[in-house]
Amino acid sequence: MAVLHPFRAVRPAPSSAPEVACVPYDVINAREAREMARGRPLSFLHVIRPEIDLPDEVDEHDAAVYERGGENLRAFVEAPHTLREAEPSVYLYRLVMNGRAQTGIFGCVSVDDYDADVILKHEKTRLAKEDDRTRHILTQRAHAEPVMLTFRDSDVIADLMTACEAGESPLYDLTADDGVRHTVWRFPDPGPLVEAFAGIDRLYVADGHHRCKAASRAAAETAGEEVRFFPAVLFPMGMMHIMPYNRIVRRVPGGVTALLGALDERVGLDRDAPASPETAGTVSLYAEGTWFGFRLPESSRSGVTDHLDVGRLTEFVLEPLLGITDPRTDANIDFVGGIRGTRELETLVDAGAAEIAFSMAPTSIEQLVEVSDAGLLMPPKSTWFEPKLRSGLLVHTF
Repeated sequence: MAVLHPFRAVRPAPSSAPEVACVPYDVINAREAREMARGRPLSFLHVIRPEIDLPDEVDEHDAAVYERGGENLRAFVEAPHTLREAEPSVYLYRLVMNGRAQTGIFGCVSVDDYDADVILKHEKTRLAKEDDRTRHILTQRAHAEPVMLTFRDSDVIADLMTACEAGESPLYDLTADDGVRHTVWRFPDPGPLVEAFAGIDRLYVADGHHRCKAASRAAAETAGEEVRFFPAVLFPMGMMHIMPYNRIVRRVPGGVTALLGALDERVGLDRDAPASPETAGTVSLYAEGTWFGFRLPESSRSGVTDHLDVGRLTEFVLEPLLGITDPRTDANIDFVGGIRGTRELETLVDAGAAEIAFSMAPTSIEQLVEVSDAGLLMPPKSTWFEPKLRSGLLVHTF
């Protein structure tokens, strides 16, 4: 059963929270982080992207970067604009994006649960990213950012969430630069929530596979009890919103015209199709200034993941027509998160950065759970979750 662990968060004073809170480390590159942090000395980007405080030529994996991250985290903990919670606590975290609210529980979860598959994964991690995150955790002696988990809806937990939102004043209520509103409450008594989660048999990683794995590795390398827990925001499945993860192909073997002809012969192409597929099982393809639509055939393969749209695209288009047998490693394919919209796909193709783009229907939360329950991994870049959590509001140290 799942462990929910209250923790003594280090957090900004409410007046400083808008200046501290920032996007997660993995949705921006170093150049974008430098630009976002310019003129914002309190931004938590100085902790999660410490390379921005070093010369541009310093590699992000240089030892100096990790050392600076440790220094910046310690300065954050000791700063006059932050405080440490007096008692171990659990929080309610609500995000509102485009009028849609998504509310979850912010607490710590257990490395032991992760290792024992009480917390289930759906994505393969890469060793280089594991190494990077593990080194940051060990140097900072902190899990600086939460992961995003989901669980099957529970009436008991839902009632506790509703009572907290109705009965408590928020610690934070801020609207970020992207228009997403972030509100955080503290539960007056974490005990009922801890008890309720003890009745949840499985949690599912939605976003943050590398941070989960890094937390496990850090716990194996460090003595102590608190290092065995790491922060997460846990959302009921009914709250989750998955956007598509789209694809671009840089160069088409044999040319775009030949590919369009082969696709038309195999599956039939609809010209002037909508840029976003209207139903699962359909794909929109952008090439030569036009959107084409087609329906994916049903897979004859037996695996659960083979029947996902991203799996069927690989089976019927990427492998036989484009020679892309492993989308995870092939440099000819790249991925564009759904938050960037289909206009981004058009821009990349029109600018010559790619020759074609595929606009996908989103994977459903039910499909993610089915794959995870089967002990399988999703094809690469199958899900894009929005809205994203803000970093720097509640930090776990050990």
